Amino acid sequence: MKETLSPHIHLWMPQFMHVGDVAVFSWISLYTSFIIGPLKHRGVRNPCFILKAGQNRSYLGLRKSRTRLNSLLRECSRRRFQPEMTPSRLPNTFSTSQGKIRVIRQCTLGVNQTAFSSSSQEEKRHRSSHESQRADGLQLRSVDLHSDTNNIEHHTSEISVTELIVRRGQTFKLTFKLTQPFNLGLDQLVMTVETGNDASEDLGTKSRFGVPDLSLHSASAKAAWKAEVQRSSSPETGVLVLVISPPADAPIGEYTLSASLKDKEKIVANFSVLFNPWSSDDWVFLPREEERWEYVLNEQGIIYRGGRDYISPMFWDFGQFEQDMVKICMKMLDLNVKHWLNPAEDVSARSNPIYVSRVVSAMVGMRVNSSDEGGVVMGNWGNDYSGGFPPTHWSGSYAILKQWYDSYYRSVRYGQCWVFAGIMCSVMRLLGIPCRVVTNFQSAHDTNKNLTIDSYFDYNGVMEKESRDSIWNFHVWVEGWMRRPDLATDGKYDGWQVVDPTPQERSEGLFCCGPASVAAIRNGEVNLKYDAPFVFAEVNADSVFWMVRSDGSRMKIYSDSRTVGQYISTKAVGSYKRTDITNSYKHREGTVEERKVFAYALDKIVNGSRMSRDAAGSGDRVSSPASAMSTVPPPDPSKPQLLIRFEEVAFVQRVRRLSCSTVMKKRVSKPENGKDVNLRMILSSGSSATRTFSVNISVQAMKYTGQPDGNIQTEVTEQKLLPGKDLIVPIKVPFSVYHQYMIQRRTMSISAVITDLQNEDNVYLATNRVVLANPPLSITVSGKSKVNQELTAEVIFMNPIDDTLRDCTMSLSGSGLIIGEEITNLPNLQPNYRFRITVVLVPYKSGERSLLVNFNCSSFRDIKSSCIVNIKP
Repeated sequence: MKETLSPHIHLWMPQFMHVGDVAVFSWISLYTSFIIGPLKHRGVRNPCFILKAGQNRSYLGLRKSRTRLNSLLRECSRRRFQPEMTPSRLPNTFSTSQGKIRVIRQCTLGVNQTAFSSSSQEEKRHRSSHESQRADGLQLRSVDLHSDTNNIEHHTSEISVTELIVRRGQTFKLTFKLTQPFNLGLDQLVMTVETGNDASEDLGTKSRFGVPDLSLHSASAKAAWKAEVQRSSSPETGVLVLVISPPADAPIGEYTLSASLKDKEKIVANFSVLFNPWSSDDWVFLPREEERWEYVLNEQGIIYRGGRDYISPMFWDFGQFEQDMVKICMKMLDLNVKHWLNPAEDVSARSNPIYVSRVVSAMVGMRVNSSDEGGVVMGNWGNDYSGGFPPTHWSGSYAILKQWYDSYYRSVRYGQCWVFAGIMCSVMRLLGIPCRVVTNFQSAHDTNKNLTIDSYFDYNGVMEKESRDSIWNFHVWVEGWMRRPDLATDGKYDGWQVVDPTPQERSEGLFCCGPASVAAIRNGEVNLKYDAPFVFAEVNADSVFWMVRSDGSRMKIYSDSRTVGQYISTKAVGSYKRTDITNSYKHREGTVEERKVFAYALDKIVNGSRMSRDAAGSGDRVSSPASAMSTVPPPDPSKPQLLIRFEEVAFVQRVRRLSCSTVMKKRVSKPENGKDVNLRMILSSGSSATRTFSVNISVQAMKYTGQPDGNIQTEVTEQKLLPGKDLIVPIKVPFSVYHQYMIQRRTMSISAVITDLQNEDNVYLATNRVVLANPPLSITVSGKSKVNQELTAEVIFMNPIDDTLRDCTMSLSGSGLIIGEEITNLPNLQPNYRFRITVVLVPYKSGERSLLVNFNCSSFRDIKSSCIVNIKP
């Protein structure tokens, strides 16, 4: 073996850590697994590690610590290493809450050389194979896994037909071909299945069973597998056809199967086990076949965005059955914090979908500058997306997951709630947990846990930024289907569970949320795990609006119990229509029952009491320090009332009929990015006298999370409202004025502060959010739609503004049609010119597929379109 020079690898550590610390040794162990082993394997002589610490870079050299370190390094150097990652996937940085460990210099391997990492299962495989070869092998000629037929029966053939992937609680077939006859009365074939490191029967991660069917597992075994000999077997010729039965509570994961005959053991198969929504014994069992197809097998879906009055469907490609998805999802589970702390217990807990969904929630999202590590996507709600793509760029999960996996698990930049939810839905469906994406419009973010969202405005109608509470235009999470015996034994909390991967608040020390039972949320049972108070507030908090005077004092304008939690939406089963599931989260707004549930939940949160829901009274707010700011007296009922509403401007459109006649139709103009925004505010009052008002109208750019992001324009006028008539105030926001504020945004907030000049104590506030629609982008497909045959797609976009569009790009994606994502640079587009782009595709999967296109340029960010293509085999 050719030897190379000994590199010096410096590990930087924080000054206040000691070499003897457990945390330091854990990181050293990790790095020696990644570096020492590969170097020794490639012939590097005595790699030298220099430990440095702190800003002064002083050496750490305590004698006892040095001895322990040398012992650890010698132990690591004796390990066996198997191929797992390439040199390009070696990590440059690992972060902890205390500091960072950074590789200052590392050896360079040849282009065709491979770095190695340790893997206990690979070690066992190598060792077992070596030992069995020395013992002249098991009397086994071959094993047929029947991957193609087994995978079809287990609904995993879309993932692979060459690798065995089965679902727990359902039998599968294996055929053993021996070198000699098998005597069922005398011989015994013993099999062992294992998953994870330190597998044990007590944890359910190991099981011994065999034929004839004898009790080989221990009395304390948690998950017992079984095997039966099929009638089609021919023992006299050494052919055994076995039916293997994994229990319905087996941990999901990657398994090895070994077999022994006459005390000679050999690993005969590697396979994966998933949850089984087709098995009534599995906690994720979903009774209806059409729902199993939609929530487990469907790779295409819709995520709803926009706003309460501007619901916009966006096609999302989940791609859960794309190449390497099993490896990617299993690696996500292996990298979670709980696995690092106790690998054996973590792998054992993967039998529980409640636990697994919580782990996935924590692994998907990562906050910027968070001490948490390993998130698949880094969240970013700012304006700077350098070093990655803005969240609006993405149209599917697979490109993100593949990038994370290929970059050695570095967080992909960047994502927001719908991206996190789309990725989690992909992972959950791959693992076998029925899952759907849910959008809550007017979604509350209640940071102080008082079920009240406070919003503050100045006298110009400008929203201030002082409150951490906010009402998002929309928020997206997922629901997973599972039983909840941890909450009740009668199953009343089974079914859909909210799991939110967006890193908003910490839960048990990690950024994750759920699973929270939807049934519990509807009934105000906020004391049940996990994170029920936060989810309840998202759909049912009250909203209070305040006016901030010039001296800093605050005046309550009004409160609203109906705004939060509207049009909760998900894709319909078997179609591309929207299904409203608001009633599954709460009783109808304004009803007595809804107010009772609110008061019941608030009392549990504030006082921790166990009052009955029926005794909650009328729903008046419970007095407490946490809610004192919002418990001010209501406005004086003698105050003259003023009704304020916003409307979009209607326009008249000429429509030509087939008879060549022309008719005029009145249509409402939805605000569109690239055009002026025209609205009107209508004021009405029951007063019999003329009223004069000062009208302050403010227009602000808004993040979809409800936070202001720039003042676009402010206008102050004096208006008269005549008795018995409406006052119409036109509002125009020119494109030339709002454009610079809205390149990264689609939402603008229009606020009006109206002061009665006859009595200036009478102040009224009205707000309206406008979500701009993107200019039209079309994509069509022509030609034959068959697997492995060319398919032609055409994309058309016209420049709608008077400026040249620069830095134009187009990306295409779609599982079964394009592997990953294809991004193409386009030339500048002059005003009133259009692109007509023809793309040739070669589909590689049959069935209904979505082709998604994303257009991006200097003036418009991430305009999307899609089309459905039915690919024949």
